[in-house]
This record gives sequence, structure tokens and C-alpha cells, in this order.
Amino acid sequence: MPAHPAPCPGPDRRDVLRFGSVALASAALGPIVSYRSKGLAAEAARTSNDPAVIFVWLPGGPPHQDTFDMKPDAPAEYRGAFKPIRTNVSGIDVCEHLPHLAKVADKFSVIRSIAHTFADHGGGHKRFLTGRDPLQPAGFVNDTPMVGSMAAEALKGKHAAVPNYICGMDGGRQGIDVFSFGSAYLGPQTHPFMIAGDPADARFEIRNLSPVAGTEGKLPDRLDLLRTLDRPLAGTDPAGTAAGMDVIRGRAVELITTGTARGAFDLSKESPKVRDRYGMHRYGQRALLARRLVEHGASWVTMVMENATPPGASLKENHTYNWDSHAVNCHIFEDTRYKLGFLDQAISALIEDLYARGLDRRVLLVVTGEFGRTPKLEYAKDRPGRDHWPQAMSILVSGACKTGVVVGSTTARAETPKDRPMTPNDLWATVFRHLDIDYNRTSFLDGTGRPMPMLPYGEVIGELV
Repeated sequence: MPAHPAPCPGPDRRDVLRFGSVALASAALGPIVSYRSKGLAAEAARTSNDPAVIFVWLPGGPPHQDTFDMKPDAPAEYRGAFKPIRTNVSGIDVCEHLPHLAKVADKFSVIRSIAHTFADHGGGHKRFLTGRDPLQPAGFVNDTPMVGSMAAEALKGKHAAVPNYICGMDGGRQGIDVFSFGSAYLGPQTHPFMIAGDPADARFEIRNLSPVAGTEGKLPDRLDLLRTLDRPLAGTDPAGTAAGMDVIRGRAVELITTGTARGAFDLSKESPKVRDRYGMHRYGQRALLARRLVEHGASWVTMVMENATPPGASLKENHTYNWDSHAVNCHIFEDTRYKLGFLDQAISALIEDLYARGLDRRVLLVVTGEFGRTPKLEYAKDRPGRDHWPQAMSILVSGACKTGVVVGSTTARAETPKDRPMTPNDLWATVFRHLDIDYNRTSFLDGTGRPMPMLPYGEVIGELV
């Protein structure tokens, strides 16, 4: 996986105008009307009852046997240095370094028996995030769409004050192919609206969410000019392409001419007490921002949690940037213990907040990486670590699902599924069902014009619905 990136100030004006990754400048395929266009008025309005997903992505692959699938009776070289602790649900134990999550286990469930066969980061990302075996076992460029893009396409008729599909990550990590978030044949219009940077940093801002000072009065004239230039290209528009681009343009203009979106992204509107409960670090503030965005109507919010270093601090010795805890990268127990402190605070606060605000009835939270880690410890430079292991992993789900249960199990050394073996497709079938998407009857045309189903296979996880 790429090394520590250079800092990035956030999206530029072009990113903002894309409103879900469609550039305003590329919209010369059809006429534009005012931002209060007929297209916007005709769309289905978002309501407080619309389902949504918060997807927390832990790239690199967190160790399942050191988090949610502890094996205290396994030999020392398998069980590792951590001990399990009881939760508030009988029969569910978690790592001792997840004490906050242990207190809210009745509000989440753990899936322990999902597995696949792609051990490279690139292949693992693509396999997990697309629901299909990638053509190449390495590299991060998708040849089929990421599930978030598929959901964005299926829900493109939804309209909110914020983009329907949003993704937050560290500065310099917002490239669509960094985490295999690409949309393949669905096109860039289904890419997420990217939020790069550390929201716990006092200098963090989502810039350019308003017109340049002094140009507000010129915007209508500029839009009229663009409409005039576009008219010869629009033709009769039998396929409705121009009308669709009209709606997208209207959304883009609406985004920068109203204050609702700016307010949704503004964490200063939260009380210091709430921000402190989530944690004044990038994990915590991303989790809080995700909650704010689904409250404002986003259908899918991805938050990438890898580097846990607080603002102004340097990466600690014996630690690694993401969750790729090879012995050559870090001391797995020092690194994992450090990251779990931030993750435990952020995810437990998010879960509590979802329930306290009634969002658990419509928001499904999913926390996972692309695979687990090898059952047996490896050593390098006298440091312990674990290699890639797609044959077993653990996934946390909360909110709009049955909670307080464990789905599936692994063998005594956390090597492979023992009960209820599943694939990532079963997770995505469950997520699509939650979003009211009929994935069995929804397909998209690929680059050759062939209809491709959302998932080639996969069944809803019955224990969670």
C-alpha cells in the first residue's frame, strides 16, 4: 500500500462542482437552467426515513484474532499478546483494548466467517469491494464497480442537500484508485464526493462550498451563457442525457449557493462534549462527520481510518501507517493496541450516537478491512507481526440490523470459517437490501453494452435482518 502521503488542503472548486464527481465543465452535453431547475423539482425528495450506510474502511487488514475473534486457548504463537474481555452480551468477547465497544455489544453484531481468496492488497480490495473476482490479482484499478458506486447509480434519483455518496480520507489519499473505489463502466458520475484531510486538525476545512466573493451576482449570467453555448450540442436528446446533466448541474449550483451543505460539513456546530466523546483525532471526527452527513441525507458515507496519529504528532516508532501489520512494518501488538484505542472510542461513540438520535432505525454501520491476518505470528527484527490472510476475517455491523449476535465462527486457531461460511457478496447483499435496492433484479451495462448484475451471487445474511 502507498506510503505516508503528503498533506492535502481538501477538494478544489472543480471537486465541489462535480457534486458527486461530475465536473460542471464536462456538462456540455445538455442545457442548463437555474439551480432551482425543473429537474430538481421533479426528483424524489429525501426524507428522514430513507435508509443510509456508513462504511468504515480499515485498509491493510486488521487482525481478526486480535480484535473480535479472540482465541485464548490457542498456542501462544497463534493467540498473540492480547486477552479477551467480556461484553454486556453473554457469549460475546472482544479484545481487552476495546473496552468502550464491550459496553455496547448489545448494539452491534460481529460476522466471523466471511472469507475470500485474494491475499494481495490490491486483489483483496477489488474482490471485497466489488463482489467479483478481479481480472488481475494485484493493483487497485477496478474492472468492475465498487459497491458504493453501484449504490450511487441505483439511488441517483435521490436528492439531498449534500451529495448522496461521500468519502473521507487522509490528505493525499483521495485518488479513486488508492483503495479500489473506482466505478469502472459506471463512469465518474458515480464516484464519491471526496473529503481529504484530518477533520480533527484546527486548519481543516471543506473549501469552496460557496461562490467566490463578489461573483454571486454574476452566476445567473454565466449559467445563461453556458446554456446558450450548450444548445447546439443538445439536439433532441432522445436518450435524456441532457436532461440528466441538467439535474446534475442544478445540484452543483445548489451545493455552492445554499448554506445547508456547508452546515452539514461544519463540525464546529457540534458541542465540545460531543466532539470529545468521539475523540479529537481523525478517527473520531470522521465518525462524527459521517453521522452528520447521513443526518443531512447522504445515502452512503465511506470513512477511511488508517493512520491514527493525532494532529501535530509524528508516526510512532514500531508503528505503520495503515493496518498492514507485517513484522517488517511494525510491532503488531504495539501498533494494534495504539490504533484500537482510537477505533474503540470513535466507533463506540458513533454507535451510541446513532441509537441516541434514532438513526439506528435507518442507518447501517459496517466496519471492516479487506481481509484478516495470518493465524500464526511471524517475526522480523525481533518484532512480531501477521501476514495477509483472506481465509478469515471479522466484520462489525450495527444500527439497522439485528444486534448482540455473532454470525459464524472460525476454527480453533482462527484459520478458516468453521460454521456459516460466507463471502463478501453476502455482506453486500445485506447492505443492498437495507438500502431497498433489489440487487437480484438490478443490472448495469458494461463497456460492451452487456447487462451486468449488481452481484453475480450472494444472499442476505438472515441472522442480521
